Amino acid sequence: MTMAVRSDARRLAESVLDPEMPMLTLADLGVLRDVEELADGSVVVTITPTYSGCPAMATMRDDIEHTLQDAGYGSVEVRTVLTPPWSTDWISENGLRKLKENGYSTPGPAPRRTSGPVPLTLTVKPRAVTCPVCHSANTRLDSEFGATLCKALYRCLDCLEPFDHVKEI
Repeated sequence: MTMAVRSDARRLAESVLDPEMPMLTLADLGVLRDVEELADGSVVVTITPTYSGCPAMATMRDDIEHTLQDAGYGSVEVRTVLTPPWSTDWISENGLRKLKENGYSTPGPAPRRTSGPVPLTLTVKPRAVTCPVCHSANTRLDSEFGATLCKALYRCLDCLEPFDHVKEI
């Protein structure tokens, strides 16, 4: 295949939408890591889930496979890699913009990882979250778990609107 076809496979894989936040592509979210075409014409797509137990992974794999197969690619393999782990720092600027435009509170910088054991705590580390509607900092965490594992549910105490915050990971 030609280079134009290779970039077409990448472009197609980059266009697949996240099933839980469909305003984002998997490329916007930073889940799409690599698209490789092998000598036999098959395509290998590498993705990293936002969580190792992300319930949307099967849908992501199916959507990537169907998108590429519908465009004429016969054999498509989707590989999942967990190292390095996904981070909200991988969300593109375009992805952050789309989240804001759709009423999400966007994540700040991800916590810095160090080597060694990861401390497990049962309390939530406080965040400085502003309301995506009125931009007030007078907000309250209603639930650490929103509609998906990667979101927390907040409420603005000034305009009273509830909103999702994409957690820093």
